[in-house]
Amino acid sequence: MAALAYTLGKREINYYFSVRSAKALALGAVLVLTACHAASRRYRGGDTCEYLLSSGRFLGEKVWQPHSCMMHKYKNSEAKNCLVDKHIVFIGDSRIRQLFYSFIKLINPQVKEEGNKHGNIPFEDKSSSIKVDFLWYPEVNGSMRQRIKSWTEGSVAKPHIIVVGAATWSIKIHNGSNEALTQYKINITSIAPLLEKLAKSSDVYWVLQDPVCEDMLSESRKMITNEKIDAYNEAAIRILNSSSRNSKAKVKVFSVSKLIAQETIMKSADGLHLPESSRDTNAMILMNVYCNKIMKPIDGSCCQPQPPLTLIQKLAFCFFTLSIIGYLIISLIHRNNFRKNKSCTDLESGEEKKPAISAPNVSTLEMLLHSFCKLGLIMTYFYLCDRANLFMKENKFYTHSSFFIPIVYILVLGVFYTENTKETKVLNREQTDEWKGWMQLVILIYHISGASTFLPVYMHIRVLVAAYLFQTGYGHFSYFWVKGDFGVYRVCQVLFRLNFLVVVLCVVMDRPYQFYYFVPLVTVWFMIIYATLAIWPQIVQKKANGNCLWHFGLLLKLICLLTCIYFLSYSQGAFEKIFSFWPLSKCFELNGNVYEWWFRWKLDRYVVFHGMLFAFIYLALQKRQMISEGKGDPLFSNRVSNVLLFISVVSFSTYSIWASSCKNKTECNELHPSVSVVQILAFILIRNIPGYVRSVYSSFFAWFGKISLELFICQYHIWLAADTKGILVLIPGYPMFNVLVSTFIFVCVAHEISQITNDLAQIVVPKDNSTLLKRLLCIAGFLSGLLFFSAMQDQARH
Repeated sequence: MAALAYTLGKREINYYFSVRSAKALALGAVLVLTACHAASRRYRGGDTCEYLLSSGRFLGEKVWQPHSCMMHKYKNSEAKNCLVDKHIVFIGDSRIRQLFYSFIKLINPQVKEEGNKHGNIPFEDKSSSIKVDFLWYPEVNGSMRQRIKSWTEGSVAKPHIIVVGAATWSIKIHNGSNEALTQYKINITSIAPLLEKLAKSSDVYWVLQDPVCEDMLSESRKMITNEKIDAYNEAAIRILNSSSRNSKAKVKVFSVSKLIAQETIMKSADGLHLPESSRDTNAMILMNVYCNKIMKPIDGSCCQPQPPLTLIQKLAFCFFTLSIIGYLIISLIHRNNFRKNKSCTDLESGEEKKPAISAPNVSTLEMLLHSFCKLGLIMTYFYLCDRANLFMKENKFYTHSSFFIPIVYILVLGVFYTENTKETKVLNREQTDEWKGWMQLVILIYHISGASTFLPVYMHIRVLVAAYLFQTGYGHFSYFWVKGDFGVYRVCQVLFRLNFLVVVLCVVMDRPYQFYYFVPLVTVWFMIIYATLAIWPQIVQKKANGNCLWHFGLLLKLICLLTCIYFLSYSQGAFEKIFSFWPLSKCFELNGNVYEWWFRWKLDRYVVFHGMLFAFIYLALQKRQMISEGKGDPLFSNRVSNVLLFISVVSFSTYSIWASSCKNKTECNELHPSVSVVQILAFILIRNIPGYVRSVYSSFFAWFGKISLELFICQYHIWLAADTKGILVLIPGYPMFNVLVSTFIFVCVAHEISQITNDLAQIVVPKDNSTLLKRLLCIAGFLSGLLFFSAMQDQARH
């Protein structure tokens, strides 16, 4: 009964919710969300600096998340590069002095909080010509006004950044009297025009007063109440910028400190001054406000303007626009022709004539334009998500629950969709799709949860990436060994399917090829496998079956391959020389060098070889009928199967214990290439030795496995954000609902791109050799043009 309900439940879900209806729903969601965000930007303003300075929330205890944008964590070197030759001034009381010290520690962490607390404090970094001064003016009065006025005079050098704030001393000295508040309003009214004048050439920030913890205040400060602080803050907000509301030159109100203090002031030592972590957050916000537009960090979207379109992006936009127009024109022409050929009634006989054709013929050109039309709309969504300042972005924040709870959810779904396999061979197509599917889902959860900060999870994810490459070695070796097909068609099909989406994204998103590191990795390994087996003498299974000596010839080839891998892994100079020649350098350079490519290649350097070797051994055993792959049968005899299963479980567990006990990422990465194969082989044996386990698979995981490459690539821009550094926010304020909606759209887009790639592969890479040669010449011309325009862009940038 339970099995019947289980089967009927799956059928009901599949009947009422097809892939096509899911994509239609996703399209509707994208249109609605785009319209909502565009309207919000229009009416509320799209300045992320305003959000950074005024709103946000804590992720955990110490991580501050601004509303709608990402905050970069500046290193000392970055802070110095941004502030070189700059003069920054902090004016105010002891709270501003705290902010001053936190700010200069971003430049020099060795600074100690020494000196006269009620006096001016200078700081200078001579190496970068940075000058930061704290000026002790605890009250907004005539003395503060005179100092500010001196900077407005033409002959005096103006500071580049001015941070001002004071009020608590006025409340304390005058015992919280209303007369003091009235005088504060008069004084700030006289200062406001001077600050607004300075704001035309400098960045001026007015820091609102933080709340206090009244129960912790000393007797001499009991008159400083939150009610009084709110009154002073309201006066400052009302008066500042009152004369320049329609002008771009405005004093920026630093109100976010209030929100931070509300959450952390109870940890204060005296109830008045913020704990160190809170003031450090304020200093980092200040650094982001000023430096993001200068340094343009990838993970610092706050205060960054939208990047201008490059020449290649403009050409891509024109191409997709023309494709859409061309497809619409051809569709209209074909539709009109079809209507003319529709059946009509014979006036004489009164009978209906049969139509000349039953359906409109779809030409290759129309299919091509239709695919590019859909791709153009999808790429527009990519651009809006991760290049235009339309949708919001947030920083990642890791918790154990954010990683492990979704893992449990997908495991339950995977078990729910368990079905019998069509074949029971080791690593059959359904099983490998299932394997790729669940691994890809785990990797996606790993990325969105920011789990890379937790070393045990990181090490296990490295095994999953290695397992993908293991399948690359296993799959391509098996094909060439069994089929013996080394034709150009096969090579072009594989290369097109692997690289098409990435090449399009390089153009549309203005990113280098190596940025999508996994695709260059599997592409190069495919070419290495092909070259190893295709180079004379070509040794395939059919030839080797006639003479066993050919097996030794193949093993000799594999030994040569292993030797080359070993040599390159310990010779960084030779590796970099190979990939530094143009045009290879254009493909494999990132940030001006190929170090990242070398690191990625070296990290899993042996696992593809392991996959090839495993395929060779497995196919040899299969040919000699030394394994049993019947439905329900164990792979070996019961005794051998039990021993191998025991060894596999112990090996699998041992690796997990070792990975979980890792303390140093660098050291563990050094061991990973040699030991990752242990857990991979253990998993294969556990999954395939028992016949009943080998005879079933999860169709849920297999479905995702078929689009695993598209999922891995698409996540960069339409699920994550800021080139994987953050999270895309389509629905602000509701994190869980946002993840559900963005995931749904992301999966639908990945599936559609997979179909587009398959359709275009049939057109661009035909089986006819003469036609294929012409297409290859066109592709070579396109890539040459891309390299030419890319070189022009690089020259213009430099």
